[in-house]
Amino acid sequence: MPVYIWEGKTAQGAIRKGQIETISKFAVRMHLRKQRISPTKIKAKQKDIFENVAFLQPKVAQNDIIIFTRQFATMIDAGLPLVQALDILASQQKNKTFKKILIQIKMDVEGGATFTDALRKHPKQFDKLFVNLVAAGELGGILDSILNKLAGYMEKAMKLKKQVKGALVYPACILGVAVIVVVVLLLFVIPVFEKMFAEFGAALPAPTQIVLMLSEGLKKSFFYIIGGLVALGIAFKKFHSTDKGRRVVDRTILQLPVFGPLIRKVAVARFTRTLGTMMSSGVPILNGLDITAKSAGNKTIEDAVLFARAGISEGRNIAESLSESKVFPSMVTEMISVGEATGALDAMLDKIADFYDDEVDAAVGVLTAMLEPVLMIFLGVILGGLVIAMYLPIFEMAAAIN
Repeated sequence: MPVYIWEGKTAQGAIRKGQIETISKFAVRMHLRKQRISPTKIKAKQKDIFENVAFLQPKVAQNDIIIFTRQFATMIDAGLPLVQALDILASQQKNKTFKKILIQIKMDVEGGATFTDALRKHPKQFDKLFVNLVAAGELGGILDSILNKLAGYMEKAMKLKKQVKGALVYPACILGVAVIVVVVLLLFVIPVFEKMFAEFGAALPAPTQIVLMLSEGLKKSFFYIIGGLVALGIAFKKFHSTDKGRRVVDRTILQLPVFGPLIRKVAVARFTRTLGTMMSSGVPILNGLDITAKSAGNKTIEDAVLFARAGISEGRNIAESLSESKVFPSMVTEMISVGEATGALDAMLDKIADFYDDEVDAAVGVLTAMLEPVLMIFLGVILGGLVIAMYLPIFEMAAAIN
């Protein structure tokens, strides 16, 4: 639909400006009259030739959703009508993509749809967890409270994600730089030494011969290696896109010696935080487990949660069903059992999530402290070995001259 830029005056004579996406100028006038604004200027906004090219449009960041949720909750709590709050937030939104989404949501609500139904049309930005909690808030008349809980949940989830990324980015960058340096040495630096050694005519030390063979092999098969790595990446992506492949990969990740326990703690924290938020918001336990399973991020954890859901539907308690899956630590299932017995399961889940957030903090610190010396030693051995191998013939020649 076209976007119209408008200017008008209120009953008190104040000048107002804005823009709206709607079907016609007449619709703009009707919209302004409802707000008691007399339009003085309405014109169609010039279209951006790239607005329909999806990959050129800015992405909606998680932080954009969090800020919107916080501000929207404050406006609803202050008594602003739903449409007016959406209109204000859309007008001040700087992200073009998110602005369009908010305008569309506002128009759907104006057209008679519920806020939940309007959000459901944008699953990439508002997932099932968000939509179901908003639905519970609308049904119970506590939308502002639910939105505040959602914002708090998303802030903690984003913090957890940043911690894990921070732990993984550092070693990945170091290894990436090491690979680039080694490839540059083998392709461009070592061949210069090779020409120099050829003029000596003497037998080269074994380490030097090995490095020269590696350099020659890399030069001859460089593009084949790149092609093989690309093909391997595509094959892995296809394998991981299947249910069987994802199960194998996710199960293997959880069994890794260093990163496995960290990923498990992250998954437990996410599961308990999500389920606790949904239960405290009034979402039924079966619906909550179904949504929590799909947002687990790991197929092994997802299968365990769905197994627990099936057990609950058959009359068993959640702690018993989770312990049978043998995926969750015994401490988690025991605390959940206590929460079920005392009728305070949502509060107990939040306590478990807080505990595992701290555990992730500690694990990330230990991992970073452990990886730094290991990576330094690795780089020293690889790069130092290459340098020594190339200078050995020069040292031997100098010793012979002496």
